[in-house]
Amino acid sequence: MTIRSILLVAFLTVGLSPAIVLTALSSSRTQATMRAEIEQSLSSQAAVAASDLDKQVFERLQNAVTWEHLEVMQDLHIGDVDKRLSTFLANMRQRYGGVYLALHAVDLQGRIVASSQPAAIGTAFVARSAWQQADLQGDIVTVEAPHRDASGAEVLVLRLPIASQFTEGSLGQLVLVIDWRLAARELDAGTHDSRAVAVVDREGRIVAVSRNLRARVDAGVSRIAPDWIAGGGRLAQERDGAPLVDGRVIVSQMRAPGRGAFAGFGWTTLVLESSDAALAPVRKMALAFLGLLLVAAIATIVLAFAVSSRIARPIVALTDYVRGFMREQRAPEPPPASGEVGELTHAFTRMVDDLEASRQTLVRASQLAAIGEFAAMMAHEIRTPLGILRSSAQMLQRDDTIGGESRELIGFVDSETQRLNRLVNNLLDRARVRAPQRAPENVDALIARCVAMLATQAARQGVTIEHLPAENPIVDADAGQITQVLLNLLLNALHVLADGGRILVAARGDDDTLILELADNGPGITAADRQRIFEPFVYRREGGLGLGLAVVKQIVNAHGGDIVVDTAELGGALFRIRLPRRAPAA
Repeated sequence: MTIRSILLVAFLTVGLSPAIVLTALSSSRTQATMRAEIEQSLSSQAAVAASDLDKQVFERLQNAVTWEHLEVMQDLHIGDVDKRLSTFLANMRQRYGGVYLALHAVDLQGRIVASSQPAAIGTAFVARSAWQQADLQGDIVTVEAPHRDASGAEVLVLRLPIASQFTEGSLGQLVLVIDWRLAARELDAGTHDSRAVAVVDREGRIVAVSRNLRARVDAGVSRIAPDWIAGGGRLAQERDGAPLVDGRVIVSQMRAPGRGAFAGFGWTTLVLESSDAALAPVRKMALAFLGLLLVAAIATIVLAFAVSSRIARPIVALTDYVRGFMREQRAPEPPPASGEVGELTHAFTRMVDDLEASRQTLVRASQLAAIGEFAAMMAHEIRTPLGILRSSAQMLQRDDTIGGESRELIGFVDSETQRLNRLVNNLLDRARVRAPQRAPENVDALIARCVAMLATQAARQGVTIEHLPAENPIVDADAGQITQVLLNLLLNALHVLADGGRILVAARGDDDTLILELADNGPGITAADRQRIFEPFVYRREGGLGLGLAVVKQIVNAHGGDIVVDTAELGGALFRIRLPRRAPAA
């Protein structure tokens, strides 16, 4: 078998197999996600519909209980002679804008004594059997099942005994005839040709339906099977839609939660959607994925034939390119290539360039180290003549024969030599790090000491330094060197902070490691500067030597730890130091 045939078979296998697997997984996950979205949508609508219906019924129950306790209801005791009770009922019916078809006050003999409908006064009220009862903190409201009254209107009747304030027992009943079509219209929100809503009681009796199910109810469908509301722990389930609708449906159910003192009637709201309509996007998506897979397969076959004939030649050219580099120790001109082979060629070229850059970096680092050693040596040698100059200037200042202008110039010499001496001492202190003398130390105590030493300077600048102690602050460390680390970091922060600045020093860790974090709300350190911030003679502020952070890193490394710089939650720089709790065994 030729290399072209081998490459062709391998390319088809490697190219098509993942495509088939990924397409199958993507299609499956997408269908599952879309189905979950459909179920969530149905469940949300069921919850809203159940809550809205509960709210409506609860408000009507509250009206009944509130009105029953009014003093005007006692007019039933005298048969509403002055018609005050009838006027009140008529006003209440008008105020609620058609929610109530009628409001009646019925005496103990079942005769309507007062009513919002004058024509009903004096007629007999025929009560139907109780369907539900609601207990609102001692007031029992009887509910008749939704039905059509003599005029053909769909009504829900509430009955509540009217207690007498003068004798024991009741005077009669307060009857509220609710226009149940208003409640049913609430279910129409969000419905369409393929989605419907129904409310049923615990026995499966239909309480209310949306408009697209009313024809079935009018045709005699009054109940559904108990398994519709048996539940199953899922947001929705797929089942046969009979007798409510034809075909299979996805159904979500929500039990009415009740409101306040009203525990609800146990009604269940069902939201139904045709499976064909609900899952149509899922099926379209599956066909789309299948089409994409077919297109990918055809494209893979065409590309396999095109690429397999060309892939061998670039491989040979790449091999010659690598051999030329190994032979001459320098990168020749890379051969022209495309595709994966071209990327490999470019990657090899970048690797060669990176190696050369690393070599140059090492050379510069060696040069910097030599410069640092030379600078330290020169600083040490300069201290002696500086001391002589300062001593001579001080002696001249004690000569009374020297005039004012000359004495002023001598003072300049004295102050400037003093400043140069401080710079030299600072350079020497930072350029040499001795081996740490480790012993158990309380890091919180070292932090507190450093904060105290810098408190005056911080207060003068208007900077706040906070210290968060650790639960276990003990670590094997050189107290002097760790103090130097903390002072360097704190001073660096103070140099960049203005009035209103904030520095937070925290210690934490576990049994093996102690972590010190120093954060501020200053300008921070850019990503480019973080790569070089710990190198010698690299500084960002005027007057700096660029040795402070280099010495910090040397001390931390000498303790077996590490230090990194990041962005703090305060918005500025964050220096994080990790130190081992115990010194390694000698």
